[in-house]
Amino acid sequence: MNTDTASMTMPPEAAAAPVDRITTFPEPTRRHAEGSLAALGTQSWIQAWRLTKGWIGSPLVTIQALLYPALTLIMIWIVLGKSISSVTGQSSLAGSVPMMALVGAMSGSVVSGVTLMRERKNGLLSRFWALPIHRAAMFFGQLLAEVGRVIITSVLMILVGVALGFRFTQGFPAGVAFFCIPLLFGIGYSTMVTAISVYSEKGTMVEFLSLLVSLMFFFNSGFVPLMAYPQWLQPIVANQPVTCAVEAMRGLTFGGPVAEPLMKSVAWSVGMLVVFAVPALIGYRRAAQKR
Repeated sequence: MNTDTASMTMPPEAAAAPVDRITTFPEPTRRHAEGSLAALGTQSWIQAWRLTKGWIGSPLVTIQALLYPALTLIMIWIVLGKSISSVTGQSSLAGSVPMMALVGAMSGSVVSGVTLMRERKNGLLSRFWALPIHRAAMFFGQLLAEVGRVIITSVLMILVGVALGFRFTQGFPAGVAFFCIPLLFGIGYSTMVTAISVYSEKGTMVEFLSLLVSLMFFFNSGFVPLMAYPQWLQPIVANQPVTCAVEAMRGLTFGGPVAEPLMKSVAWSVGMLVVFAVPALIGYRRAAQKR
């Protein structure tokens, strides 16, 4: 009762003061036009950090992008390591470490695709679209987050591989090029996953991409030597994107041909980026505008 009486006796200026404090905003210290490159860069980094923090707190991402590749690498070394080494005369880690770095990139992209579909369904993309931000910031932010995740996965595979006996024997520049291959492959594959995610339903997308990851995992030269596959299947296995990347990474670490598999790997990665980038951007726009 006393509070109500006091509020009724307050002068109009005092009653309006709290409203002024709430509705008065500080002047912005940085101003970028909505469609400027500066806005795109800044907002893409913000989006990438938002996604990365979400992935860090997600057990599913940790399992798919880190634990699953690391444990699979160890199991392949235990079960097939000696057999592959006796046949090829080279450590099985020369193929399995690059292979699991690539598989980790693909598996993590599937999880990020599921996250994107969830945000599309609950309307978060639409809320972002209503904000005065660059229209491509969401897409490029996701690619930046994927790059960070692929780097972490690749570093983990290298650490596990080194503990098992994996070594770089071709020098520092070759080691740097080794890391660039899964990064480029991860960007291309993530673009494809994004394009699929913004157009399809969750169940269909997960089933298709899981099947694709399984096929690429079991049918590449990093899993078993190319000669172990049926002769009619060898040309397909030799030219699929994971095999091309594995062979280029093998040459950069243990020696061997690099130029041809590297060109094929770059062609696959850039091809996925070129083919799926525009559909992914258009799909992002339609998903965000959908009410």
